[in-house]
Amino acid sequence: MRPVQLWFERALLPEGWASHVRFRFPEGLPPAIEAGVAKSADDEIHAIAVPGLANLHSHAFQRAMAGLTETAGPSSDDFWTWREMMYRFANRIGPDDLEVIAALAYMEMLESGFTRVGEFHYLHRSPDGSAYADPAEMSARIAAAAAETGIGLTLLPVFYAHSGFGGAAPNAAQKRFVQSIDEYAVLSARCREHLKSSPGAVLGLAPHSLRAVTPDELAELEQLPGPLHIHVAEQTKEVDDCIAWSGLRPVQWLLDHASVDARWCLVHATQMDEAETKALAESGAVAGLCPITEANLGDGVFPLSEYLAAKGRFGIGSDSNVRIDLCEELRLLEYGQRLARHRRNVVAARERQSSGGVVFRAALAGGRQALGGVEFDLVSLDASHPALEGREGDALLDSWIFAAAGNVIDCVWRNGRKLVANGRHRDRVRIAARYRQALRRLLS
Repeated sequence: MRPVQLWFERALLPEGWASHVRFRFPEGLPPAIEAGVAKSADDEIHAIAVPGLANLHSHAFQRAMAGLTETAGPSSDDFWTWREMMYRFANRIGPDDLEVIAALAYMEMLESGFTRVGEFHYLHRSPDGSAYADPAEMSARIAAAAAETGIGLTLLPVFYAHSGFGGAAPNAAQKRFVQSIDEYAVLSARCREHLKSSPGAVLGLAPHSLRAVTPDELAELEQLPGPLHIHVAEQTKEVDDCIAWSGLRPVQWLLDHASVDARWCLVHATQMDEAETKALAESGAVAGLCPITEANLGDGVFPLSEYLAAKGRFGIGSDSNVRIDLCEELRLLEYGQRLARHRRNVVAARERQSSGGVVFRAALAGGRQALGGVEFDLVSLDASHPALEGREGDALLDSWIFAAAGNVIDCVWRNGRKLVANGRHRDRVRIAARYRQALRRLLS
């Protein structure tokens, strides 16, 4: 079989922007990359290439409830009232539903420019709380959805044992999530088996939060291999409850009591003081930021400027999947800083530095670190889009992220395999039709 050859007028490479770039993808091998070469008859010709980004934090099933929680309740709404609605919705979802919903979410991620997803997955049990015959049945459906769409998968099965700090017993609404340490070991082993048929898939682990694990359980989980992700310090109530339990703020407690290093991803970390921000940056861990969800849930604004000044690493995720839009995540990340600080171009640290270039490159590096896997993924941008006219270099990223309306993405490849063409996933019609049928059942 002839290797796939792609030629671009301009491409963003690790060393910077280059012109007249060919990517050659031999079967099963890393691509050969040549810059400054003329196009040939064997090349598929495109204009602008950028790397695909990692979506480091997703709860795929929540895509099906997007837009259903935007009406006010009888009292003040916050994360905790949203969570109760999410629990009720989660109890409707069976294995077939999960696979269909995840396929739609992953298809939309690819169309948006995400080429790997970190699935923070906690729907392990059946709706009545009993175990499936295969303890990893729901994880297998996540893997099937990733394989169907072609997105890279880092599966992060969640350990969830408690409803609050100090080992509080789980409540009835959490019965689908709960595992013992021994059950989690079996779950992880089964997940590993299911991922064997998915080239490039990575298995990590995810203690849900300091609310949901005890210190002893966290210490045991740390011994397992793979990327380690945890929710932390998303809400002010979480901070207050952690202080009441331990005398410490959540990020401070975690840094003091766990071996937090480059394998860790602390998701949200929205509520940090100055000392925590600096210490997290120095740990080498990745902060997993989800600006759309954090705005939707009223979480607050991550202290990004101070964190970057301390050389902190971050990636982005779509979390609740209320809206799947890579550019909107990056745009809102910078705009949130501007709103909080009353100035412009906050993440750009020096004169004439591109805000879009900073957030894109940082999210690229942080996402790859947090999810593992070896990626050779490309996204082509439509050079005929009005927002990109006359742009070169990082001005292309600025205009794509901050100025473009409508889909700028033309094609998406994973390891030379084209998954998106003309802005649409190759199986969009079929995946969307199955999703609509599933939603009619779930909402009836």
